Amino acid sequence: MPNSHLSTSNQDRSAVAHLREIGGARDLWVHLTLRELRGKYKRSVLGWAWSLLNPIAMMLVYTLVFRYLLKIEVTPGDPSGLDVFPLFLLCGLLPWNYLANSMFGGLGGLVGNANLVKKVYFPREILVGSNVASWTFSLGIELAVLALALLVAGNMVLPWLLPLLVLVALQTAFVLGIALAVSVLNVYFRDVEHLLGIFMQLWFYATPIIYPISLVAEADARNPLPLLRIYRFNPMTRFVEAYRDLLYDLRFPTAEDLLFLGVVSSISLLVGYVIFHRLEPRLAEEL
Repeated sequence: MPNSHLSTSNQDRSAVAHLREIGGARDLWVHLTLRELRGKYKRSVLGWAWSLLNPIAMMLVYTLVFRYLLKIEVTPGDPSGLDVFPLFLLCGLLPWNYLANSMFGGLGGLVGNANLVKKVYFPREILVGSNVASWTFSLGIELAVLALALLVAGNMVLPWLLPLLVLVALQTAFVLGIALAVSVLNVYFRDVEHLLGIFMQLWFYATPIIYPISLVAEADARNPLPLLRIYRFNPMTRFVEAYRDLLYDLRFPTAEDLLFLGVVSSISLLVGYVIFHRLEPRLAEEL
């Protein structure tokens, strides 16, 4: 028993020391994040304009299909009164793109840097974290442009930008945890990349991004299954609704949603770190 306690204590100290090492490598964080930012659109004519053009193109396609062909209606913002489907769509599309880009970017974070991992020791989590940080920067640019568009449309979003930063921080923790897990699992099981592509398509349509949550509530009333309750267990449903609350409706998300997102994000980050920490020792051999 004493040996068991000693082993657990040593592991705890090792984990704490490792976390301090990750936090102390600020220069490496900055260097790798800047490398990711420079490499995103390297040798591209439009450069960073693509970070805006991609979601705008998706917005136009989805607006055409779901608003004008399928005739999906959204209720005006409450209490903002805003009734602009493309802006409603972007409020959900931008956080989704942030999730998807960070997950797929993190997926190749270790495999794509195999030579670096094999040559020199450093906390490998930084490779994944710097990729997520670069997409966080992109999200910030996109949200700034969206805020400007909302101001032009008559939505005074400026007082809501500070709580928006808190929401982005929560989603970053959620995204980073998933990215850590899939990045290290992809080293051991290369099928993860293909499974993730299928899973993300299902997850996208199971999240009220291109349609309002009110449609799910209407279907819930006609269905024996508790569809709305099932939807509310999807963290991205809560994230999308929280972004729309702040930017489109101009109101605070509910305390229940914020508590749920805080707990889920903390669990995601903890589980992702534990999985990564357990599988990290043999990374160089597997790569």
